[in-house]
Amino acid sequence: MSTTTLTGQNFEATVTAGGIVLVDFWAAWCGPCRQFAPVFEATSTQHPDIVFGKVDTEAEQGLAAAARITSIPTLMAFRDGVLVYSQPGALPASALEQVIAGVRALDMDAVRAELEQQQRSPQTT
Repeated sequence: MSTTTLTGQNFEATVTAGGIVLVDFWAAWCGPCRQFAPVFEATSTQHPDIVFGKVDTEAEQGLAAAARITSIPTLMAFRDGVLVYSQPGALPASALEQVIAGVRALDMDAVRAELEQQQRSPQTT
């Protein structure tokens, strides 16, 4: 599977559809983004069960702001509609594979229970 262009119109539906969704926030002028793009694309062909989406932060400034993107490239991973990973920086293929393995290995019942607990607990700063 190749990458999918994500926009303000299809982002939420894509990341909440279930399964694993990896999202690359990028811009054409960004050197590290251009380095990461072929890694992301090649990895997408090796994992047809995962949705690989790309958000052009220049074209989708509102979406990038809503996602709190402050550095690009930023990789986000969603599983079953839950954001489980967000990290700026270009990754080599081996590190991207480690992220994928980690996301696959998550116990989503435990993740949801932890999120529920965090939402119930008062925030302390």
